[in-house]
Amino acid sequence: MAIGSMIVGLVLTTQAGASADVAYDELVANRNQAAIAVLEEAADAGADDPALLINLGIAYARAGREQEARELFRSAARSETALRLEVAGGDWVDSRDLARRALRMLDRGEFAPSSSSRVTMR
Repeated sequence: MAIGSMIVGLVLTTQAGASADVAYDELVANRNQAAIAVLEEAADAGADDPALLINLGIAYARAGREQEARELFRSAARSETALRLEVAGGDWVDSRDLARRALRMLDRGEFAPSSSSRVTMR
């Protein structure tokens, strides 16, 4: 399935069952500022979770904060912690692969409000 024609995935959960709030509901509802508030608070609390980094990157990209989004996607892609993440479409994806996919989407402008594709993770 082509990346542009599917929901790549807001992270819902990790395979290990971690229960950190990664602002899935806010992102699905396109409430990007609310998602940013939730995710920045989690990041301030010391969470260095790839799911959090990717979802915050998605929220930043949607809000036009592309450089900050790029930094978060790169951090998740380089992370020593690789997690299996469940994405909105129900697939399980390696966090590093998902971060690299998000970077490519950012480069193509697929997070712009008029874009037909979305990246969202539970």
